[in-house]
Amino acid sequence: MRIISGKYKGRAIKAPLHIRPTQDKVRKALFDILGDIQGLSFLELFAGSGAVGLEALSRGASESVLVENNRDALKAIEKNIAFLKIGFYQVWPLEADEAIKRFHKQKKKFDIIFLDPPYYKGFSKKTLQMLRVYDILAPYGLIIAQHFKKESLPEAEGDLTLFRQSCYGDTVLSFYKK
Repeated sequence: MRIISGKYKGRAIKAPLHIRPTQDKVRKALFDILGDIQGLSFLELFAGSGAVGLEALSRGASESVLVENNRDALKAIEKNIAFLKIGFYQVWPLEADEAIKRFHKQKKKFDIIFLDPPYYKGFSKKTLQMLRVYDILAPYGLIIAQHFKKESLPEAEGDLTLFRQSCYGDTVLSFYKK
């Protein structure tokens, strides 16, 4: 895996074993859809290797917060950050729902929230529900859920509305906004 564009373009990043990292083609498509993210805040839930959040930093996000609780994944994230020589970053070693509650308590808002939970466990829908209850999305922000094509997500979750879905093989990106 490599950083696709921006400041760290072409730099290799490592993924831990037993983790399904977001493929390069899906990351490229995601950031092509998002367009210019210069100066925006980015949250990656279920970060795995941190590839998506690190790509966001490479493309000019003002901050990228990575949330991951798997020990091997956390080690991979730290190695990737050290290899890229990123000076400012945040890694939260927590379950996604606990991190969401803490961000809400701190009144923290993000412009872009990306979640890529393990497939086949219903975490995408559960996390969308958490994001509805504990609002940490900036007023004009986006939530993007990466999920397996056979997992259906709701058209709406409270004030969050599904407005776009893009399919890449067995992977779907579902885009929500308020």
